[in-house]
Amino acid sequence: MKLSELKTILPQLHQISFKLQNGTPIPSHFHLTELGFIEKRFVDCGGTLRFEKSISLQLWTANDIEHRFQAEKWLAILNRFELELGLEDTEIEVEYQQETIGKFNLAFDGHGFILLNKTTACLAEDQCGIPITKPRLRLSDLTSASEKSCSPGSGCC
Repeated sequence: MKLSELKTILPQLHQISFKLQNGTPIPSHFHLTELGFIEKRFVDCGGTLRFEKSISLQLWTANDIEHRFQAEKWLAILNRFELELGLEDTEIEVEYQQETIGKFNLAFDGHGFILLNKTTACLAEDQCGIPITKPRLRLSDLTSASEKSCSPGSGCC
């Protein structure tokens, strides 16, 4: 989800809710502890220089169970710091503490937000030696099942 999508959804909500992709809800007394704009410059395993930009939201839960974040407050925070932080209409990444800090993509199911699991991938598959597609085999090149099996008295078993 991009910033513009989030800003379109927030005015339609009174209270914000989050759940993990597996359906586990984030406690409703979470805090928004960080809003940031991240620029990442890196080299992939094929030697290509790459650039990524994202908006980072960090969620945290504490023991103050009376805390609730209203959608209007989130929108006000985004609007207030959009220019100051130089936020661009880029993808949003959410950090949330589990066994370790997890990073998630953000989606909306019509009722609440879903933290979607992120995965890693090779960005230079053509240079890593990882086959991009399965090799094509000719059926005529394959040995028949009878050639691979043992026959009684052949001594192969």
